Amino acid sequence: MESALRLVLLLPLAGVVFGLVLGRRLPERVVGGVASAVVGGAFVAALVAALGLRGFEGEGLRVVLFEWIATGPVHIEAALWLDALSAVMILTVSGVAFLIHVYSIGYMHGDEGFGRFFTYMNLFTFTMLVLVTADTLPLLFVGWEGVGLCSYLLIGFWYQRESAADAGLKAFIVNRIGDAAFITALLLLFAHLGSLEIRTILHEAPAVFETGSGLAVLITLLLFAGATGKSAQLPLHVWLPDAMEGPTPVSALIHAATMVTAGVYLVARMSPLFQLAPLTLNIVAAVGAATALMAGSVAVAQTDIKRVLAYSTVSQLGYMFLALGVGAFAVGIFHLVTHAFFKALLFLGAGSVIHALSDRQDLRDMGGLRRHLPLTWLTMLAGGLALAGIPIFAGFFSKDEILYEAWVGPFGNPLLWLVGAVTAVLTGLYTFRLLYLTFHGESRVPEGVHPHESPPVMTVPLVALAVLATLGGFLGLPEVLGGGAWLPEWVDGALGAGHGEAAGMTAHGAAGLQLGLMIVSVVLAVSGFLLARRWYARPAPLPEVPAERFPGLWKVLRQKYYFDEVYFLFISNPLRNASKWLYRAFDVAGIDAVVHGTGETTLWAAEHAGRLQRGHVGGYALALSVGAVVVLLWLIF
Repeated sequence: MESALRLVLLLPLAGVVFGLVLGRRLPERVVGGVASAVVGGAFVAALVAALGLRGFEGEGLRVVLFEWIATGPVHIEAALWLDALSAVMILTVSGVAFLIHVYSIGYMHGDEGFGRFFTYMNLFTFTMLVLVTADTLPLLFVGWEGVGLCSYLLIGFWYQRESAADAGLKAFIVNRIGDAAFITALLLLFAHLGSLEIRTILHEAPAVFETGSGLAVLITLLLFAGATGKSAQLPLHVWLPDAMEGPTPVSALIHAATMVTAGVYLVARMSPLFQLAPLTLNIVAAVGAATALMAGSVAVAQTDIKRVLAYSTVSQLGYMFLALGVGAFAVGIFHLVTHAFFKALLFLGAGSVIHALSDRQDLRDMGGLRRHLPLTWLTMLAGGLALAGIPIFAGFFSKDEILYEAWVGPFGNPLLWLVGAVTAVLTGLYTFRLLYLTFHGESRVPEGVHPHESPPVMTVPLVALAVLATLGGFLGLPEVLGGGAWLPEWVDGALGAGHGEAAGMTAHGAAGLQLGLMIVSVVLAVSGFLLARRWYARPAPLPEVPAERFPGLWKVLRQKYYFDEVYFLFISNPLRNASKWLYRAFDVAGIDAVVHGTGETTLWAAEHAGRLQRGHVGGYALALSVGAVVVLLWLIF
């Protein structure tokens, strides 16, 4: 079991080394095959490790790799920790990443950076696996920064395009804000607990921090600020939609299995600490709900197929934080898993559409593609049904659990449920809008473009993900439907916190309430579908149909509530202007003036002193005589 856990990390790392050494020298098929095989091997190793976890139900399994930091009182080991939560995460990350790697062999065929791409993808997978298996916060932070670096490299993969380079830089800079808060939280935890080992922190925190104390609130808020940056929550969400500049498989990996799930994992992992700060949990729930509603409304008005899915991810991440904020930590992880299935599927399906249309991404250049891409249409339909929360697809079970917990959870509130319910309508609307505009109605494909189905190396992963998006929700089938909510209960047992209170209500007669809310959830999802059908199920549907009725609102949604403009107006431009002023006042007038002034003074003195050295002996004798007289007079008087 220990060997299997080590292999989970070592195999993707070996892929990175292979790519660095031989990635540019070997054929594409070999490079892509090896990169995919090592991630597939990591999934098999993760499965073996997870199955072996049955004998370690309590504290889990700890594996020490080596002594890492030993200086003075600080002793930190590079160690891995496997429990139910990390087991679920390594299975999700490695499994979904494997399918994305296989798909990428076909999608990236012919690209001059083929070897570099797969090296980055292996590194991305490795750093995320480090993050979710780390036993100490410093090692977790290594993985945390690793996924940030890889996102920068992959978002700006086609760096020849200025927009791609800018998007990568934007993601890097925005995440540094959250990372600074994360580091501050680490320092405060070490100062008060004397340890950065996660299990020690979670065990000793209740004895050190009083529930609701200012210090507990401060530390958890700082951790949540870090999670806000990584998982693209208000107000640090602005980097994720621009991340669409990278290759489509990168978008799938970021949105489904790596970067954006890191913040959700961090809050869930530190859940016992967060339960000591009810105020922080209320803020987490409020931010999650607001983010879900904001992003869902923006997705309705976008015309780029990948940007619709990007805002969908921001919205679904909001659902996850809503679950975390109401105390349903395991339910948030359940939605993370199902979301990984259907969002990876939708992004890869969008990549198949883009591949078929010679890199066109605008929904206004699509339509009628069902006839040309039947397999892509069918698999994306499964992903869309899961995203919209239609029974029996995966998203239905996890989203319904979140809405239920928002109503009855330990920190639940009917107002939070209402925001989640409105978002559910928007989810159904933008999901079926995308499907209608892409695959139905008359073709709006430009002349000279001949749509065609993708090769098997791309469609086979789509089929596999479609199966998971269809059946994956049964991992958490609730008791009210005859299941045992296996996955949430397993994770909940490892966290020692979660939705136990709400589950207890279900067992004591709240089944009727859960069924009622479930029916309402289905009605809301279907309402979004019917609205999309009314607006877009026409012979020649256009994305501008609602814009004719709500031009002002549509403009605001199309411009994403002007978040970027506000950032430029109140943050970027003032900082840029302040930097220019500081440059002129301190660099030019201060530092440069001193440095250049010193040099110019030296040159002036040398020039004038040089006039005394003209080579005339008489002049030297006169100067010597005058000097002697002056010294003599000084001594006499």
